[in-house]
Amino acid sequence: MEEEKRIKRPRGVARLIPGKCIACGARCEASCNKDAIEMNEKGEPVINTEKCIGCRKCVKICPAEAIEMYFTPEEQKILAEIAAKEKKTGVKEVSAEEAAILAEIKEYKGVWVFVEHTEGDPAVVSWELLGAGAELAKKLGVELCSVVIGDKVENLCQESIAYGASKVYVVDSPVFHYYRTEAYYKAICYLVEKYKPEIMLIGATGLGRDLAGAVATKLSTGLTADCTGLAIDDKGFLLQTRPAFGGNIMATILTERTRPQMSTVRPHVMTMPSYDKSRKGEIIREAVPIKEEEIAVKVLEVVEDAKGAECIDLEGADIIVSGGRGMKAKENFALLQQLADELGGVVGCSRAVVEAKWMPVDRQVGQTGKTVRPKIYIACGISGAIQHLVGMQTSDVIIAINQDKQAPIFEVATYGIVGDVFQVVPALIKRIRESRGKA
Repeated sequence: MEEEKRIKRPRGVARLIPGKCIACGARCEASCNKDAIEMNEKGEPVINTEKCIGCRKCVKICPAEAIEMYFTPEEQKILAEIAAKEKKTGVKEVSAEEAAILAEIKEYKGVWVFVEHTEGDPAVVSWELLGAGAELAKKLGVELCSVVIGDKVENLCQESIAYGASKVYVVDSPVFHYYRTEAYYKAICYLVEKYKPEIMLIGATGLGRDLAGAVATKLSTGLTADCTGLAIDDKGFLLQTRPAFGGNIMATILTERTRPQMSTVRPHVMTMPSYDKSRKGEIIREAVPIKEEEIAVKVLEVVEDAKGAECIDLEGADIIVSGGRGMKAKENFALLQQLADELGGVVGCSRAVVEAKWMPVDRQVGQTGKTVRPKIYIACGISGAIQHLVGMQTSDVIIAINQDKQAPIFEVATYGIVGDVFQVVPALIKRIRESRGKA
């Protein structure tokens, strides 16, 4: 019997839905690699249907869902036939291209975490990511692995296992003594191409952002930066949540067609896992063929960050007293400093305060500032925009003081005080001093 002829699934062309475009900034045009989209004077896309190949990239990237796929009546008839056949057989037809992509994706297994360090001193975010990675690996039913690159870094392998990694891939050589983009990204790409992990997590530090971008570019895969949430959906995709549009909305991003799925995550966003020296794991040592003379960048001198009375460790503080626009003036932050001094904490602020030049940028908490996770976070005169919340909402205890009882900050607060910050804070200071005197 002659084999039934396969029906080719039509791809259609993209079409703008009138009245829905929000002129987001030509994201659809940037996503189209066939130059089928140009923007008009209103910031709306004009789609050249002769150039469109129906790849759907513009449809997926549009935040307003203002672009749809259009099919001719003949194409709609073919789609109906395919749908009827799929319903009858219970098997969904895929193109040869889709089948090849799915087959390649199935080769990738495991969750990897890059262990960042400075000459052997590990970054805490790496251990936090092992905690988050353990949950992802458990959901997928795969191994949690760490990647350690450096010089004389055996101790980091053992620490990785103690924090939950079941397997450690280590590249130990003098050429990796100092971090240099070229050496490190080539080493990671070598490991990824050999062992094929499906997920790779990297800390969203200065080093991590530099490295992740280089690795993702070389591997031609997706990368979501500054994630605040990670999860696995029903199909096994990594759900990568991060603030978008200046922190006004939260976007969840998928990497559907390439591997590994890569994310960078800020320090203090994820929960620190337990440390257990009795854990056992496998250490796989790899020799990456990279020579010193092949690396263009040379480290001539290492200059430590300046330390002084004005420098504070906002990210490492246990107690933070933060002020917002409700503090009204620069000099009023002296009041917050008094409260912080009584509690043994430090003073932070919102973006509006930095923009008003009331506080330096290194005190800013939020998406464009620092992500913190103190034991106590006191928000004074801060309304609670998403941009700020993503930087502090995982604090153990949040105390909010604001005159507006509808302020969004109260939605994440453990305790809320509706009142004038200039009356509440002095009362708190007085009460603390009285309690200390009695003690």
